Amino acid sequence: MYDYTELVSYIVRSIVSKPDDVTVMLVEGDRTNRVEVRLAAEDVGKVIGRGGRNIDAIRSVVRAAALKNHDRVMVEIV
Repeated sequence: MYDYTELVSYIVRSIVSKPDDVTVMLVEGDRTNRVEVRLAAEDVGKVIGRGGRNIDAIRSVVRAAALKNHDRVMVEIV
């Protein structure tokens, strides 16, 4: 299983205004692994984006990387 936390961390830290408050964790499940992103309350809107565009783009990039490695990964903001 490849660790996608560095990829998600790099993308999210480049978007937010407080990159030191970003914490990314990998939670392994039976079939699907979950990447949980914790960040400052004022940066949540920036990561989600207008209409969810930013978070959809992040999920698409991670999904493409996971597909290459035959993994299933979900990205969630906690």
